[in-house]
Amino acid sequence: MAGLPAVGPGLSAAVRCGPELSSPEGVEAQTCVVTQAADTWARTYYRNATGEALDAVLTLMGPGARTVRITCAVGAEDEPGTCETPREPARGDLAAYTAVAEFARRAGQGPLLLRSGSNSPS
Repeated sequence: MAGLPAVGPGLSAAVRCGPELSSPEGVEAQTCVVTQAADTWARTYYRNATGEALDAVLTLMGPGARTVRITCAVGAEDEPGTCETPREPARGDLAAYTAVAEFARRAGQGPLLLRSGSNSPS
């Protein structure tokens, strides 16, 4: 991956990421929890070299069993991309937030290709 892009002009954010992972099929990803001011959200950086379109399901899990989930279409071109959940007001301990991205063939046609987490061991 080419590094973590800025969150916004003149704005600082806390970004907690798991390791960069890759699958034998050609998916690379790194998943993070981002906190800025009073907001928290999940972001995954990816590259899809499989040659076919994929779906990424990104989930942010927080204190009190709070969960936010989004599905992003991942194009077939081998270009870096990102997927983000909506921003939510941060509640409780920020260290309790985790994010997971799962990459699979479109419409569930086939096995899971890669799972990337913000708290995955390096």
